[in-house]
Amino acid sequence: MTGMLLANTTVNPSAVIISVGIPLVVCASVAAVVWAYFRLQAHRADAVAMAHYRKLAEDAVANQQELRAQLAQLTQKVQAVEQLMREVG
Repeated sequence: MTGMLLANTTVNPSAVIISVGIPLVVCASVAAVVWAYFRLQAHRADAVAMAHYRKLAEDAVANQQELRAQLAQLTQKVQAVEQLMREVG
């Protein structure tokens, strides 16, 4: 008798599609949201690192300009000493 019940039962395709499809869509949506969240966090970390790099680059340029100014002053003093030595010598 149970064999006849199994043979006579038919599977409703729309019920299978709904029962499998809805959890699949929900899982895919959750996976997409989690992936997007971690990608956003990575971009934020990159932005912070880039901001620090820009600050470091600006500081390096400012220090380089200061060193060039000091070197120019030193060059003027050396030239003045050389001129003095030429006049004396």
